[in-house]
Amino acid sequence: MTTPAERYAAFRQNLAEDGPAIRSFRELYDFTLDEFQIDACRALEAGDGVLVAAPTGSGKTVVGEFAVHLALQEGRKCFYTTPIKALSNQKYNDLVKRYGTKHVGLLTGDNSVNGEAPIVVMTTEVLRNMLYAGSGTLAGLGFVVMDEVHYLADRFRGAVWEEVIIHLPESVRLVALSATVSNAEEFGEWLGEVRGDTTVIVDEHRPVPLWQHMMVGNRLYDLFVTDDDGDRPRVNPNLLRITRDEGRLGNGRGRRGYGRPRGNRPPNRADVIERLDAEGLLPAITFIFSRAGCDAAVTQCLYAGIRLTTERERHEIRQIVDERTAHLPDEDLAVLGYLEWRDCLERGLAAHHAGMLPTFKEVVEELFTQGLVKAVFATETLALGINMPARSVVIEKLDKWNGETHADLTPGEYTQLTGRAGRRGIDVEGHAVVIWQAGMDPISVAGLASTRTYPLRSSFRPSYNMAVNLVGQVGRERTRTLLEASFAQFQADRAVVGLARQLRRSEEALKGYQEAMTCHLGDFTEYAGLRRRLSDRESELARQRGAARRAQAVRSLEALRPGDVIRVPGGRRAGIAIILDPGLNTRGHEGPSPLVLTIGKQVKRLSPGDFPVPVEPVERLRIPKNFNSRSPKERANLVATLHAKLGDRDLGKPLRARDHAVEDEEVNELRRLLRQHPCHGCDEREDHARWAERYYKLLRETEGLRRRVEGRSHVIARTFDRVCGVLDELGYLDGETVTAQGRRLAKLYTELDLLTAECLRAGLWDELDPAELAACVSSLVFESRAADEARRPKIPAGGVSQALTAMVRLWTDLEAIEERHGLSFIREPDFGFAWAAYRWAKGHTLDSVLSDGVNGAELAAGDFVRWTKQLMDLLGQVGDAAPPGSPVRANATKAVDAIRRGVVAYTSVG
Repeated sequence: MTTPAERYAAFRQNLAEDGPAIRSFRELYDFTLDEFQIDACRALEAGDGVLVAAPTGSGKTVVGEFAVHLALQEGRKCFYTTPIKALSNQKYNDLVKRYGTKHVGLLTGDNSVNGEAPIVVMTTEVLRNMLYAGSGTLAGLGFVVMDEVHYLADRFRGAVWEEVIIHLPESVRLVALSATVSNAEEFGEWLGEVRGDTTVIVDEHRPVPLWQHMMVGNRLYDLFVTDDDGDRPRVNPNLLRITRDEGRLGNGRGRRGYGRPRGNRPPNRADVIERLDAEGLLPAITFIFSRAGCDAAVTQCLYAGIRLTTERERHEIRQIVDERTAHLPDEDLAVLGYLEWRDCLERGLAAHHAGMLPTFKEVVEELFTQGLVKAVFATETLALGINMPARSVVIEKLDKWNGETHADLTPGEYTQLTGRAGRRGIDVEGHAVVIWQAGMDPISVAGLASTRTYPLRSSFRPSYNMAVNLVGQVGRERTRTLLEASFAQFQADRAVVGLARQLRRSEEALKGYQEAMTCHLGDFTEYAGLRRRLSDRESELARQRGAARRAQAVRSLEALRPGDVIRVPGGRRAGIAIILDPGLNTRGHEGPSPLVLTIGKQVKRLSPGDFPVPVEPVERLRIPKNFNSRSPKERANLVATLHAKLGDRDLGKPLRARDHAVEDEEVNELRRLLRQHPCHGCDEREDHARWAERYYKLLRETEGLRRRVEGRSHVIARTFDRVCGVLDELGYLDGETVTAQGRRLAKLYTELDLLTAECLRAGLWDELDPAELAACVSSLVFESRAADEARRPKIPAGGVSQALTAMVRLWTDLEAIEERHGLSFIREPDFGFAWAAYRWAKGHTLDSVLSDGVNGAELAAGDFVRWTKQLMDLLGQVGDAAPPGSPVRANATKAVDAIRRGVVAYTSVG
């Protein structure tokens, strides 16, 4: 145990070791930096890049803020990148408070504020586009912070992170901030290879301890208890007993009270909030994996009369809400249910999900962070990066809809969600509460809570836009080398290491086998090859004969009729049998399955497999017209008739399958070559042959291993070659040259980049007005949610309908080209947002546009704003990429102007 004096001495020693930048940086904070933060800052000041992997809420963004501080001290720039615009907005506001608007800029695709400032916050896509365009804004760049870098595992957008990491100039120091992942060292090793010296700092300590609970009925139970020795936590036995009893009662096997089942249903949301309030566990975030569920939860609490705020807090909330929404038109506020929303906020209640207007979400975040809103019901998107910690986190269910099916939460997702619990500097401890439901096992919850193995997996793959940009900059060969430096290839290569080791061992064993079968009389490898060819040919002939016999057997079965007496050739059912039903109507893919009466008076259904050789009737009986095969007496009578008819013949004797082998010229020639070979006369021939058999068996296994290794080696480069094949065929590349069409494609940063470029080249949009163009381009950014896909989308008539039809034809052609090249990148255009985009661009009110919605379903305001902003982004790219003089260039600008209005224009920067 260290004394206060010793701790102070260590503190003074640390200060002495710090450089001037860290010493001045410490003064910006009113708390002492953690050891992992100091270690990361020291590595940065020493000239290294850093990877910091630490739990949510641990303060790893302090390291990113030090990079900003260091850049300003060195007179260089720092770009702070995030995966989502909301996080960029939040970080921009934080940095503005510290450094002022003069020194901080924001670039998020739809917002551009002071982009030439020394500190610029941006989404990662914006930085990727800058790198490809060779933007002058990159001049003087010294640091790039990649917040939430584990997002590179995202299968839709994750590749952007790797593109940036690979293509940043060598002089730029990278600060990668990640949630806790189990392969941080592997990721750090890759960063070291592509970026130079990188210090990996892993900290699994939560600054605020987290307690895990389950709520059963209206009672809270600790998920873990500690053994008597105070060392090893285990699942609470009382909780196991209670949930087991509740589960039995829920299945109707137990009663109490007035004959009513015990409370095995989960408590309603209002009861949960009241219970947390009584336990002093508010503010809380309840994660509900449904937007409608979040809204319904707020309504349930409202109807239950819950009020969590004081009169002073209500006044403060109203003031903030009115101030933050003053820029929104009154008619739009009415459509958005503003008064009801504000009333809930004044009670301390709110929802938070992507369907909400961004301004509304930002107000909720601000009020919750200030401790004015006490209970937020959110979808899991809140867990990604936004600084919105709570005292408690509640999880209603342990599964969620992932767009295709209901999938169980992973340990990583559970940790990300519960990581919000515990406010640093406010709470002594945080609390995670899982609501128990029938069928939920506390042991499974404990597994989620205690698992720490969630590795980071790359989702990188080359795209068409990436290919033309890189080929234009460095050529094909250099591009292949760059892409092979991706984390995806790094991980694939590591997976190959074990296979390659196994392959080397197999190759060494093959050499040993080859030595063991060496013969002093001649080349035994050659002799063994002849033996193998002979064996293979004989096996092939046997298979052919077997197939021919089976075909003949099926034909013979098809010719049988009721009353035919046959001899079943072999097997358990060998012997004489009478055909009762040829089984032509029950035939499977192998042939008929006859129903027979055996000599032992049993009725059996035979299969074609019982007849390895053709069968012919040996006798024929007349079966009585009303014969009942279920009657033992009638079966016995028919068998007696059979005995009388056949006399003393051997009724049980099986028929031997005859070998119809014929001499084969190749077999004869191989036998002749064998007899003439020098090794044929060797006394040790069979010993050598046994080693040869082992050799050939291992050789087959080795070839399989080699194919697996080759399949994983250079996989990224091979995909790039296929991408280039498509681009060559379509004229975007001409060998090492990027054509004029390719240069247009290089300006289109969208999932459907190639389809967008083809639409421009084909002139599909040349005759469209701005609103019609917006409708068509929307199909390249929008993707229907699963619930909307079954509905038929509404499409504007005339030019839009014709253009969309032509776009689908283009997509079909591109899909066929991709298939020829072994690719499948391009999805079908989605028309679900076309009607909303068209009407909004035409000037219709927000109310009417949201009411008509998507595919006939009402559209959420947040979704509308998000899709419209993505549409504006792509329209800007389309206008920039359109050929000079094309009407599309001017109409794209007009379309952007037409849709940048109302709630779309008034979405705040922060």
